[in-house]
Parts: sequence; structure tokens; C-alpha cells
Amino acid sequence: MAPVMFAALVLFLLLGYPVAFALAANGLFFALVGIELGLFQENFLQALPERIYGTMNNDVLLAIPFFTFMGLVLERSGMAEDLLDTIGQLFGPIRGGLAYAVIFVGALLAATTGVVAASVISMGLISLPIMLRYGYDRRLATGVIAASGTLAQIIPPSLVLIVLADQLGRSVGDMYEGAFIPGLVLSGLYAGYVFLVTMVWPKRAPGLPPEAQTLRDADGQTRRFSLLVVTIIAFALAIAYMKLFTKVGGGADFVILTMSIAVAISFVIALINKLLKLNLLSRMTEQVIFVMVPPLALIFLVLGTIFIGVATPTEGGAMGAAGAILLAWAKKRMTFDLLRQATESTAKLSAFVLFILVGARVFSLTFYGVNGHVWVEHLLVGLPGGATGFLIVVNVMVFLLAFFLDFFELAFIIVPLLGPAADKLGIDLIWFGVILGVNMQTSFMHPPFGFALFFLRSVAPKNAYKDKITGKMMEPVTTGQIYWGAVPFVVIQCIMVALVVLFPQMVMHYKSSGVQLDQQQINKQLDSISIPGLGGSGGGLPGLDLNAPPTLNLK
Repeated sequence: MAPVMFAALVLFLLLGYPVAFALAANGLFFALVGIELGLFQENFLQALPERIYGTMNNDVLLAIPFFTFMGLVLERSGMAEDLLDTIGQLFGPIRGGLAYAVIFVGALLAATTGVVAASVISMGLISLPIMLRYGYDRRLATGVIAASGTLAQIIPPSLVLIVLADQLGRSVGDMYEGAFIPGLVLSGLYAGYVFLVTMVWPKRAPGLPPEAQTLRDADGQTRRFSLLVVTIIAFALAIAYMKLFTKVGGGADFVILTMSIAVAISFVIALINKLLKLNLLSRMTEQVIFVMVPPLALIFLVLGTIFIGVATPTEGGAMGAAGAILLAWAKKRMTFDLLRQATESTAKLSAFVLFILVGARVFSLTFYGVNGHVWVEHLLVGLPGGATGFLIVVNVMVFLLAFFLDFFELAFIIVPLLGPAADKLGIDLIWFGVILGVNMQTSFMHPPFGFALFFLRSVAPKNAYKDKITGKMMEPVTTGQIYWGAVPFVVIQCIMVALVVLFPQMVMHYKSSGVQLDQQQINKQLDSISIPGLGGSGGGLPGLDLNAPPTLNLK
């Protein structure tokens, strides 16, 4: 009955029924059929209310509305616009500079917002017209924007990582720490592709002309080297402070605290320079520091506190939401209308996630009741090649399913079936979760159903238009150009899946920051414990042997 249930679910999804209702209806229908056929025990259904209440009572899932709200407030507060404008000026003169800026800002937005739609739409509205204005190839421009927006899927605080950790029964903090390096490596691969394009086809990604570079000093110079000098001084002082005044010697704690202190020092330097009008820093350096500090401070507030163990992911999300409100207020953009829109969108997404999860609980109850999990486990564990064969088959399957299902549906339907089999094969579930997270990221980029492509299509020009700056008539961006632009980045994402599989230490470093227990020391301490009056050095009862098996005297 389990294969029939799964096939029926796939059929309902392909027919277009809402996922949550298709899951719940399948579960209840096959439960009734199973009771009639004697394949399913009806007392299983008594556990259904408790399972649904357990879902509603799950503290881990509270992080989803917090991070969603944080991302929506930041997106509407204009942070993305300021970042793209400033970083675009910083990288602009070099070939592909605007594309590098989009990737860099996409990674920063991913580490602060965690919402793909917000990142893609923001960068599509702000960067795409500028890239088209200065002659960027349309396929490269749209592909970079869509791919950089999807970094929010794998760089913490990603919503999909929260769901994956919950479904695999692992810590969200460990999942975040494990996914951080793969997210940065993927950003580097995107930048590497842009560099390759600029080497082979220079005209597809030209640098900004001099007249477009507005962040200049009074004499017309940009003086980017002053930014490098400030960065070196700030990090040198931060490392010196950590060595002299703290006992933190290495690991994630050292990196996070050092970066936080360096950011604070650079901000103080820029602030003193501006207030006292010392003119030691260039206009561009000041602008870059003032624009970069708020998101970096928010990243430390959220991810830093989670990584060093000060806050749980849910608490980190709450602090991030509060920090986003303060940033919007500081920029004088916090209005009641902004707050209402962010709250409504957060409520919709949270309800969407909860309904799918409730439907998945109903389906899985029946599926487990007919031993479906045993069928799936035997099917996957028995694959040729052991753990390697399992990983290959699972990744190919998830890649193909991502053409039709989004990441929430994959996480709630497929992952609970794959997790036990992976665990039985001895695969680390955090590593497995990150592999699946990188793979599921392709669901946003697959033509023709990729959501990131739809988001970009909604803001890309559909008709010819007149550019406001140059006055030239610009050609529209076609859907075909958006789809073809996404293909190289889907290939890069597949390469990233292979890299995470081949180099597991990219993820497994999360174990080094955990609390390590020495079992021998624990045993010694347990052996040295003596209970007064029950033997040992504290005295004891005569004739009482604690190691003897218990006896029962019924005389």
C-alpha cells in the first residue's frame, strides 16, 4: 500500500492540487482504505491530534516568522538599494564589476534577510536597469541576479535550513554553522564564472564609464586604497585586542568576535574622520563603511550570537527582527504601512509553512502505519554502492523533483523519508542536510518553474523603454534570456553539490566548535563518587554488595 500512497500523492501534485490539502487528503483517504482492508490499525488515528499539536508547539519553527519579518523589514528599509549603489561604485570600473557587486550584496542580503523573493526583487529593480544601461549581456545580468538571490537558501539564516534541521532532528545552530562555508564557496564560484566570462567575452560585462562613477573626492580621485588601509588597521587592532585581553584562542568564537571588533573599529575611525573633518579617508571609503556596518552588525547580532552559543536560533531571529526595526527607524523609513505589510507577508508565509507541515504529519502518520518508512528504508539502504550509491541516487532524485516542487514541499515530504536511511548508513545528518540544501537551491533556478526566475520576470522590463539617464531606447528582457541566463548557474550549483560530497570537512568543521566530552575522565569521576552509608570511603552497610544482582526474599 505504501508505493500506491506515494504514487497517488505524486499524481495529485501533478494535477495541481494545493500541497497541504493533497497531503492531508491522501493520508486520511488511505487510512480509511487501510482500515477496511485490514492493513492499517484505526487506533493510529488517535495520535493525530497530538502530532498536530506537537507541530504547533514546536519552538524551533518560531525562527521562521522572525527571520521572515526581519528580511521583509530590511528589504523595505532601503538597505539593499544603499548596498548595491555603494558596492557597485566600489567594483564598477573593473570588467564585470557590477556583477561582482550583485554577488557580494546577494551574499550580504542572504546573511541578513534569508528571503529569496526579497533579494531577487530588490536586486532586479535596482541593478538590472544599470547593468542593461552600460551594455551587460542580458543573459549574464539576469542569471547573476537570480542566482545571487538564491544564496538566501544556503547562507544562514536560511529558512530551508531551519526546516531541514527540524525534519532531520538536528540542531539548527549546527546546521547553520555547517552551511556557512559552502554558502561562501558557492558565492566564490559565481564570481569565478563572471571572471571567466569577462576574460573570454569582455564586451558582455564592461566596466562603468568614468562619468558613472559619482563617489569621488573634490579633485576627482576615488582613492580606494584608503579603504584597504582602514581594513588592515581595524583587523590588526582587533586581533591584538583578542590576543591581549581575551582568552579566546581560535575557532568560530575567535573569528566572529574579531570580525565584530574590526567592524566597530572601522566605524569609529570613519565617524571620527567625518565629525572632526580630518579628510583622512576618501568619500568612497566613508560611504562604504557607513553602508556596510549596519548589515554586518546585524549579521553578528543574529549569526554571531547563535554560533558562539549565546542565543538559540529562535532567540537570534527575535533579536534580528528587533534589530531590523531599529535599522529602519534609524534610516527614518519605519512607517506603520511598512510594519503592516511586513507583518501580513510574514503571517501568510508562516501559515503556508504550518499548513504544509500539518498535511505532512497526516500523510506520514498513515504512511508509517502501513510500514511505508520500512519500505523506503529497505529500498534506499539496499542500493548498490552503499553510502556513495545512496548519495548519488538521492541527489539525482531531489534534483529532478525540484523541477516540480519547491523547497518547503521537498523538505516536508521527501526529507523525513530519506533521513532514517541516511542515518542507518552512517551518514552525518548535518552534512546530509547541507547537501540537500544546496541541491534544493536549484528548485529556484530550474527553467521553466523556478521561482527566482518568476520573481525576476515580474520586475524585468517586458517592453522597450527609454532610459532615464542616457535617453536611449532599450530593448526588453525576454523570458528566454532569463531562462538561458539561469542555466550556467544551475550547473555551478550542481558542481557545488559534488564539492560538498567530495570535501565533507567544509561542513563537518561544525563538530570542532561543539562541547567535547572525554569519556575516560567521566568514568574516573563516576568511579570516585561514594555515597555515605552505602560503601566506599564514606563508610557502608556491613554485608551489602552493590555489585551483586538483586534478590527477592519471599519467606
